[in-house]
Amino acid sequence: MGQRSKRAPRCDVCRMHCELCLCAELPRLELLTRVVLIMHHREVSKTTATGPLALLALENSRLCVHGEQGTLLDLSAEHAPNRRVMLLFPREDARLLTPELVAQDARPVTLLVPDGNWRQASRASRRIPGVAEAECVVLAPGPPTRYRLRHEPKLGGLATFEAIARALGVLESLAVQQRLEALFERMVAATLSTRAATAPASGSC
Repeated sequence: MGQRSKRAPRCDVCRMHCELCLCAELPRLELLTRVVLIMHHREVSKTTATGPLALLALENSRLCVHGEQGTLLDLSAEHAPNRRVMLLFPREDARLLTPELVAQDARPVTLLVPDGNWRQASRASRRIPGVAEAECVVLAPGPPTRYRLRHEPKLGGLATFEAIARALGVLESLAVQQRLEALFERMVAATLSTRAATAPASGSC
């Protein structure tokens, strides 16, 4: 079997190797919750970043990039009177995201999700206008991450895709969470198959 090059062409949309493209399998979920993914500019080009794939399945979502020299991201406009703005990040002032907390305010939620390493995400949660003022929430403890493509240094940490899926399980429904998690599992399995294909055969000369 020929080895698949790490530089093999990738889909411009889902960023998977072209022969493993997931675009035809993407659900298109129209939700009341609006997800805003806040990525550090150094993370955007990484194919192991999972947040952008989650956004492809969510109609009411967008990607914002921060950290580039000479640019300033301002999300103050997300604080519209008819929406409740939440920040998904384990800051010390975060409240547990539960159905009871959601029920305290009937407005649909705009969920801000910082993405990057711990330092990048922490700085984003405090310094970007419109983010620091959001209601900070954290996920309840749950099953360990199923992301086997990149080492998770933080105990109990999740891939960004997984965190979004679990948050939407509370904000929307378990069915939404399950559809996203099925896509996530498909992505992980497909990516692992490329690594298996490029691994040297044991006992080879």
